[in-house]
Amino acid sequence: MSIDNILFEDNAKPLIIVLGPTASGKTKLAVRLADHFNAQIISADSRQVFKGMDIGTGKDLASYNFEGRQIPHHLIDIKPPGSKYNVNEFKDDFFKAFDSLHAEGVLPILCGGTGMYIHSLLQQQVYTSIPNNEEIRTEITQLNTEELKLRLNGYPTDFTKHADLTSHKRLIRAIEVAEYLQHNRFVPNTRTAIAAVIIGLNPDLAQRRLDIINRLEIRLQHGLIDEVKQLIAAGLSQEMLDYYGLEYKFVGAFLRGEYSRDELQDKLSIAICQFAKRQMTFFRKMEKDGVQINWFNPDIDSNELFFNVIKTVKNSLLL
Repeated sequence: MSIDNILFEDNAKPLIIVLGPTASGKTKLAVRLADHFNAQIISADSRQVFKGMDIGTGKDLASYNFEGRQIPHHLIDIKPPGSKYNVNEFKDDFFKAFDSLHAEGVLPILCGGTGMYIHSLLQQQVYTSIPNNEEIRTEITQLNTEELKLRLNGYPTDFTKHADLTSHKRLIRAIEVAEYLQHNRFVPNTRTAIAAVIIGLNPDLAQRRLDIINRLEIRLQHGLIDEVKQLIAAGLSQEMLDYYGLEYKFVGAFLRGEYSRDELQDKLSIAICQFAKRQMTFFRKMEKDGVQINWFNPDIDSNELFFNVIKTVKNSLLL
C-alpha cells in the first residue's frame, strides 16, 4: 500500500503502533497488519536489539513469516551482547528506519512493549540526548525525594520546567539535565512529526498470567538456560545479565545455585507477571499524558480482533 497521498497537519507521517504487556500477542498482530498493508515492522523492544539473546527476549523471528511471506523488520539484532542501549539511541535508530520507510512510500508499524521508548517518540522529549552524569548520580542517589526537589529548585526555572517530579529516579534525571543545561548550550534534534494510531492489547488478567506461565515453560524447554550459559561463557557478568532483564537475571541466579529448577520457574513466573502489571501501569500513565490508546482484548477470535483493528486503523489514518 502506498502512503504517498496521506496528508496530516505539520507534515506528520503516519505510524501504526501495536503495544501491550508481555505475552499479549503483539508481534502476531503486527505481522498480520504488516501483511495487510504491505508495511514493515520496527521493533520497540529494549532487549531484542541484542544479538545472541533470542529465547529470553522472545525474539521469535519465525513469527515474521506470514503465510509464506517474510515481513521485513528493523531494530532487531543490531547490537552485540555485552553492550547497552538507551532511549536516545532507540530514537535515533527509529527515526532512521521511519524516515527511510516513508521515503520509499512504505507504512511503518512500531511493535513492542517498552513503554518508555514508545512514549519518547510520542512526547518528542527533547532532552533524551543529554548524557548521563555518573558523578552527579553518585552524589545525589542517596537523597530522599524532598531533598532532591530542594536541590532541583536551586537551578534556574528555564532548566527545570521540563522536570517530572513523580519519582525518585525521574528527579535524579531532572537534576542531571538541569546541571547539563546550566553549563552547556543545547541544540535539540529536529525530528519528523508522527501521526500515530495506537493499538493496545490488554488480555484478561487470568489469561495473561496463564499465557506468561505457559510461555516461560516453553522457553525453558527450548534452551533458555543454555542461552544464558553461552552468554556467561562469552564473558557476560551477572551485572550485565541483570541489566538484560528478568529471564537473564533469574537464570543467572539459578546457575549460581541460588534456586532449584522448580524455584526458578515459580519465581520467574511471578516476576514476569509483576513486570506485565508495571507495563500496564506505564501505558495508563501515557493515557493520562494525553496519548490515545485504542484497547482490544486479544482473547477474542483472532479474525474478529484483526478486522476490528483494521477498521480502527483505517478510520484513524484515513486509509
